[in-house]
Order: sequence, then structure tokens, then C-alpha cells
Amino acid sequence: MSEINKVVLAYSGGLDTSVILKWLQDNYQCEVVTFTADIGQGEEVEPARKKAVSLGIKPENIYIDDLREEFVRDFVFPMFRANAIYEGEYLLGTSIARPLIAKRQIEIANRVGADAVSHGCTGKGNDQVRFELGYYALKPDVKVIAPWREWDLLSREKLLNYAEANGIDISNKRNGGSPYSMDANLLHISYEGTVLEDPAREPEESMWLWTTSPENAPNEAEYVELEYAGGDIVAINGHAMSPAAVLTELNRLGNKHGIGRLDLVENRYVGMKSRGCYETPGGTIMLKAHRAIESITLDREVAHLKDELMPKYANLIYTGYWWAPERKMMQQMIDASQASVNGWVRLKLYKGGVYVVGRDSADSLFDARIATFDEDGGAYNHADAAGFIRLNALRMRIAAHHRQLKK
Repeated sequence: MSEINKVVLAYSGGLDTSVILKWLQDNYQCEVVTFTADIGQGEEVEPARKKAVSLGIKPENIYIDDLREEFVRDFVFPMFRANAIYEGEYLLGTSIARPLIAKRQIEIANRVGADAVSHGCTGKGNDQVRFELGYYALKPDVKVIAPWREWDLLSREKLLNYAEANGIDISNKRNGGSPYSMDANLLHISYEGTVLEDPAREPEESMWLWTTSPENAPNEAEYVELEYAGGDIVAINGHAMSPAAVLTELNRLGNKHGIGRLDLVENRYVGMKSRGCYETPGGTIMLKAHRAIESITLDREVAHLKDELMPKYANLIYTGYWWAPERKMMQQMIDASQASVNGWVRLKLYKGGVYVVGRDSADSLFDARIATFDEDGGAYNHADAAGFIRLNALRMRIAAHHRQLKK
């Protein structure tokens, strides 16, 4: 192993990262600093502190940070200004969390004078790319240790045996816990593995942890009104809220009404297809509402340009290029478009569906005098359409004449 003096490990306190912690100590003979991010995963993060101490980590080398507000304010909200979805469906819940974790991990490395960082991502997934692109963008000379690409502990049984042999508590791992590989934050929860590796099999209802099934959702619809300023939600039903509070409340509403489930086969950046299931209740509501407020506040060509840019923007986030100059450039364009995205949207939530039932804005470009089917008092001259159509048809008329001459 190359000489490493101090490493900052992205540490959850679970089986994989606890084994990695011990493995780093044994194989690199280095000082380990643990970093646990609270980004709204819904689990207690303090047990990670106790677990790290039990593995010999000094208290001053244990970092547990509440990043929920920063996560939504600086990462989730900017992404939703772009209406970003990957391959037409995925709301990028895992992808958007990685640049924040990488950023904070590098900040800690700089603070404690570490010469390396480490993560628990496998060599088959996208997350290794997302983390490491972030590391190198923010600290170009940092050393990265990716144990899954180095060790021979390539099965769950080998991990459990290593943990047992090294006194790592696995009392709840042998015969308990979820069979799925899961990732959660304030935006979503994902499920992979076991029966989901057969794309033909329907996931069992017991797998879904965040949302009521649409069949069991309330039989009565619920209305919710979202207020926007600069493209971001600032209030729900008239109550001003912080970004994290907004997403928390929308998750609650989405959960109640069975909103936000997704079963997807996606194309991973590393080359394979992968089947994953996702619950993104609040994000599903946010996307529908944001497009609704933009529909009355954005110029047509600006809106269409945003839609053209969105797949590229979403792909950059999916593949880990949040810190890349092209994503930052696109973000400036997107954010500039949001200056007029102010007002409110009213939604109806019912049995898995999100329905827009009203929207208004002081910056609205909707002009009822022109759009009306009744007499418009001369606001629009119908005769103007004839010349407009003939000019737009000119190239097709020329081509048609040319074909007739050839015959």
C-alpha cells in the first residue's frame, strides 16, 4: 500500500464502511477521520459516533454534520430550477447528494491535514465516479482510496466474516435488516438488489418504506398551494418555510397520497443497465408545480431552450459532473431564467397523482385579452396569420415545386 498518513472516510456506521474503517487501519497503517453526513436519510446518525469510537477513532476525529438545509438550498433547489430528470423518469435523488458529501469531505481533509479520502462505493456503480470527480475537482492532488477496487472482500459473507474476526458488531446483520441495497436522503430513497435484479418481477409492497400505496391512499383529494420566488418554493399554504422544511412537508404530503414511486431500468455511466426502484414523493410534487409556474412566467423560446438543455444538464448530474465548468455555466443560464418565476401554484393530490388546478403570477405572460375565444376587441388581428403561415410554408412550397418540375 502507498504511504498514507491520514485519511477522511465517508462513514455511515453500517457494515461496509465499518469494515472499511478497520481495513484502512490494518492495510494502510494510517490515522482515520470519519465523516457522517445528515442529509435527511431518516436514520439516527449519532450511532455512527459510538461505532467509530468502538473502532478506535479519537473523538476529535469524528465529524457528524447536519447538511439538510445546505443540501436542499444549494443542490436540490438549483437542480429543480432546471426541471432535471434522467432518461425521462429519474429525479436524480442519489446523484445530487454526492457532490455535497464530496465537498464537505474535502473541507474536512483540508482542516485536519489529511492526504487522502476514502469511500465505500463498489466498482460497479455510478457513485464511485461521482465522489471521485468531486474530490479531484475540489482538491486535484488528493489521494483516493476505494477499497472495493482493492480488496478481496467481494461478497456479503466475506464482509460479515471479516467483521466478526475483527470485533465489529454485526448482531443485526446476520438474520435481519432489509434485503435491498438502499440509499436515502431528504429527496428520495432507492432500492436495488435481490429480486429487483430480475426486471420482470414486480417488487413486493413491503419494500416501499416512504409512500402509502395508491390503493390505500385517502379517498378524498387534498389541495396544496405553493408560493414561488425566483424559481424556488418559499411557502406552502401561506406558511413561509426554509428549503429543507419545504421538502420535508412535501414528502409528508406525497407519502400520504401515494405519490412518487418509480420502477426504472436505467443506463449506468459505467456501462451496464441496472434496475432500481425509487420513492421521491416531495420531488415529484416539486417538478409538476415548477413546470406549472414556468408555463405562465417564461417566454416561449426561453422555456423551449431550457427543455433542450435539460437532458444535458441532467446527464451531467447523473454522471458526477456537478463541479464541472459546463454544469456551472448552464446553471448560470438556468438561474437567470428564474428571475420572473414568481407566484403560486395550486395542486390537487389524489391516489398517486399530482394535478395542477391553478397558477398565477404578477409576472405572468398569459394575456386573457389575446388568448380568449370570445371577441378580443382588436387585440389580435386574425388576418395576420395568413402571411405568417405562407412565410413559414415557403421552403416547403419551393421544395414541392422542385419535385413537380423533376416529374
